Amino acid sequence: MKKVVLAYSGGLDTTCCVKWLKDKGFDVVCFSANLGSEFSPDDLRKKAKKSGVSKLYVKDLRKEFIDDYIVPVLKASAIYEGKYVLSTALGRPLIAKHLVDIAHQEKAEYVSHGCTGKGNDQVRIELGVMTLDPGLKIIAPLREWDLTSRESEIAYAKKHDLPLSATKEKIYSIDKNIWGISVEGGTLENLTIKPDDNSYYFVKPLQKARDKETFLEIEFKNGVPISLNGKKVPLITMIEKLNLTGADCGVGRTDLIEDRVIGIKSREIYEAPAAWILHFAHRELEHLTLDRETLFMKYDLASKYAWLVYRGLWFTEFKASLDALIERSQGPVNGSIGLSLYKGNITVISRSSKNALYKKEMATYGEGDRFDRTLAEGFIKVLGMPYIK
Repeated sequence: MKKVVLAYSGGLDTTCCVKWLKDKGFDVVCFSANLGSEFSPDDLRKKAKKSGVSKLYVKDLRKEFIDDYIVPVLKASAIYEGKYVLSTALGRPLIAKHLVDIAHQEKAEYVSHGCTGKGNDQVRIELGVMTLDPGLKIIAPLREWDLTSRESEIAYAKKHDLPLSATKEKIYSIDKNIWGISVEGGTLENLTIKPDDNSYYFVKPLQKARDKETFLEIEFKNGVPISLNGKKVPLITMIEKLNLTGADCGVGRTDLIEDRVIGIKSREIYEAPAAWILHFAHRELEHLTLDRETLFMKYDLASKYAWLVYRGLWFTEFKASLDALIERSQGPVNGSIGLSLYKGNITVISRSSKNALYKKEMATYGEGDRFDRTLAEGFIKVLGMPYIK
């Protein structure tokens, strides 16, 4: 019997994929990556067994996800179209990597996924697989079957007594990991109405957010967060704490008309409190510690890096080259940033670093000013020479 390894989330799409692949004559092995997802390993095992899976791999990849995927993107300040911190996009190359590894282990010739035929994730996973092992054959059921909507998938699952999570009443497609949550579909596709309250996953709406400022201090070493409120904690713990704190303050929800890889625009809702807090603090510290040319270079590269990650080009030489350049820039990014969270806003309160390039004696307009104002006239004349006719 032909063997296929399916990237399995336990959601509606991949639950239907298992049945569809079995009906095509495949022995279905499933792989689930725990990146901080909405389903527990026990839930996944129960669903997989009921769906008829022959074997299920569940791997806790949160540490690898943070160390090898989240940290590089944080150092790069990569945010797609100014609103998306790449939470879902970051998980796909990691899933592809382990999908390939398990296919080798199982001696399977095929891998499969439950990504929609007009979405980004099919691109990200398939490019990852193709880059790591071009010999593997890829099956994408959602591009082949005659189920044309989530409603039809729900009907299919009910017909075959498959375990369900989605319902017609709450029909959002949700993808969750420790770096953020994406919510799409259902009433969110109507751009003329306010999102329903049940579309909020865990960030509180502003009217329900904590009505008092919350203060934080985050310390970085070489661009990596190492301490929260004066206490050194593992980054996974910090992210979990910041997600809860930020969500309580209404921080981290974005509503984006997004340009997908394949060219269409879609509405995406993202909730990522910890990611936004850490990106904000990291950028503030870079402004304090990086020289102007390095800082401007990073601004230019951030959008390029985000677009590269968004498209799924993680395992490429270009990405490796950018990582080397960005890593070199993070040496001076040491110090602490104090923040205030209030009603969806993040405000900087304090900055400190032994590598600070800010010099009060040069910047002040008060007593102690050491700036030589007589140099300004010559500087301005030299600066303007190319533009004087």
